[in-house]
Formats: sequence, C-alpha cells, structure tokens
Amino acid sequence: MEATFESYIKKYLHNKYGESADDLYNVSLLLQYLVHKTKSANKGAKARGSFANLYAIYVIIEDYLNNKFDKHGGYSKYSGAKFSDLFKRQRELPFGNKLQNHALNSRMNEEFFKFFPTQIGIPPIMRDLGTQRYWFNENYLVIKIGKRKVNIARDVINIINAYIVAKRDSLEKFIEQCETLQHLEDKNTNETTDFIISLLAPNVDARLFEIVSYSILKFYYKDIHNHIVWGYIGEEFQEDYLHLYKTGRTNANDGGIDFVMRPLGRFFQVTETLDFKKYFLDIEKIERYPLSFVIKSDNSIEDLLNKIKTDAQKTYIVEDVVKAYLDCIEEIINIPLLKTYVEKLSINGLMGNVLDEIVRQSKVEFNYEESF
Repeated sequence: MEATFESYIKKYLHNKYGESADDLYNVSLLLQYLVHKTKSANKGAKARGSFANLYAIYVIIEDYLNNKFDKHGGYSKYSGAKFSDLFKRQRELPFGNKLQNHALNSRMNEEFFKFFPTQIGIPPIMRDLGTQRYWFNENYLVIKIGKRKVNIARDVINIINAYIVAKRDSLEKFIEQCETLQHLEDKNTNETTDFIISLLAPNVDARLFEIVSYSILKFYYKDIHNHIVWGYIGEEFQEDYLHLYKTGRTNANDGGIDFVMRPLGRFFQVTETLDFKKYFLDIEKIERYPLSFVIKSDNSIEDLLNKIKTDAQKTYIVEDVVKAYLDCIEEIINIPLLKTYVEKLSINGLMGNVLDEIVRQSKVEFNYEESF
C-alpha cells in the first residue's frame, strides 16, 4: 500500500471510469485537491488528519446531491444551503463534532488557491454573506472529458467516506495498542517508553502531539520537580506540587493558552509552525504575558530562537521591538527536550501514568466513544 491515499483514489476512478479515469483526474482540480488532503490516510493515527476542509466540501456537495442537482440540473437557480444546516451536519460526521466555521467561510478556498494559484477568483465554495447561504462551484463538479460531461459529486463523497474509514481504522489500532500496553502487569517497561517516544515526531498529528506533550509535562513537573514552597510575607508559607492543566480541546481558539501551571501561573502554547508572526500574535493576545512554547520540531532550542529572531528582525527592523517580544518567551521546549523528560519519567517508574493520560486525553479529543 502506498504511503498516501492517491492509490485508492486512482483505483476508484479506474473502476468507475475505465480508460477515461486518467483524463478525468488530470482535468479535475478537485480530485487532485483530495489527493493532497488525504495523504495521511495510510500513515496511521500519528499522521495529521485533514477533516475541516474536507468536511466543508462534503456537507455542501452532500446538500447538492440530496437536492438531486446532479440528476436534474437547476443548481444555478438554487437559493443555497443554510449555514446552520451545514455547520450542524459537519459536526455530526466522525471526528467533526468540535469543528468550527473557518473552513466553510474561507480556509478551504484559501488552501485550494495555494495548490492551484491560477484558480484565484474562482472559489470552490461560494457564499452570500447577507443570507448566509452556500453553494459549491459546479464548474469543479461537472467535468468535460472529450465530448461528454461527467459529474463527480458522488465520487467526491465516496472518496471522503473512504478516507474517514481509513483514519477511523488507524485510530482504533492506535487506541488498541495503547490499551494493550495499559494491561501489561508492569506498564513501566522499555516497550511503553519506546512507544511514547515514537509519538514525539515532527510528522505526528498536531492534536496527538499536544496530548502527548501535555501528558509528559504534567507528570514531569509534578513528580520530577516534586513540590515548591510559596506564600506571602507575613503569612504562613505552604508546600505545593506543580499542577499542569490542559485548558480545553486542541487547536482551540483560546487566545494562545494550551496549558496553565499552578501555582506559578505559567502559560504554555503548543505549536508546529516556525513563523514568528504566530508566536508574536500569541504573545500579543494575552498582553505580552510570558509564554512557554512547546514546539513540534527536532531543531535545537538555540536554532529555533535564532530563526524566530532573524525572521522577526527582517520584518520589524527595530531591534528593541523584536527584543520586547522575545523577552516574553519564557521557555522553548522542543522534541529532544521532551524525550529527555520521558527518560527521567521512565527512571522514576512513571511511564504508566503518562500512558494512561495519553489514552484518556485521546479518547476525549478524538471522540472515541462517540465515533465508534
């Protein structure tokens, strides 16, 4: 099996369209877009899933099919699908119950134009801001092959459904592997440690990386750092453990706070981008309160800081402005540092605790109980 979903798509088209399949694929930018968006299907649960933009396509085309425009035509006279119906429907789909409206409103079109810049001005998803009605550009659905026209609306739905099944199967296998390790008499084995370290990779799904990094840091700060003594002058001092809290779902629009630590009041943001603008925006959102960044990168901490600084200076020019932002970066935690934390937790016999937390958070994040 190839590392991407392209083999399935090509096979599907050949089974349905025979000798015309290659011509259809070469002409259809939408089918080519689906190949780009489904590359993670055969890479397991660790690979990033791409549901938001796919589901934006799915729900609008599903509405198109439900109204039988593929059979009877007349789509140009259609009043459009209601935003509330589309939004509700995408959240009913597997892995979709926490999706927001960004893909429907702009992100799917923006990404499509990145892949196909010559199409700028011809958006796949069209909407009327006043009425909050949506359409899918039928030019991307009705494809001319030779002298005949082919409507691929049903094919798009079938391909996305197959992708959902593939991702669901890979997640099931991931959860099963976790639960197998959980049921070992001694969960603090090299096998458990190696498994958790394997989840710390640059190509891991962003949500899974956030879950794994949180699970590691939660027990690292609590059990490795042990406790601190704190209080106010004139009052009795108290001992307390460092508690790390996850503030909500991953990839949430929460102002740049993924984890919060008590009683020190540290804020953590998990990211995979090296674009300094994202870092500075997160800092600005919380009025330049110090932030620690957990970065999904194997690059050294020094290299990461240098890149952020160098790129920022090219844009802001004024060194004092850049320095003011950089001073708000309290700490950078990269993948190599997380791995050293794992080694310390393993020595202390805490890998079972980390694994249990990963399983618990994964089931919540991926709606495991609800979706399966």
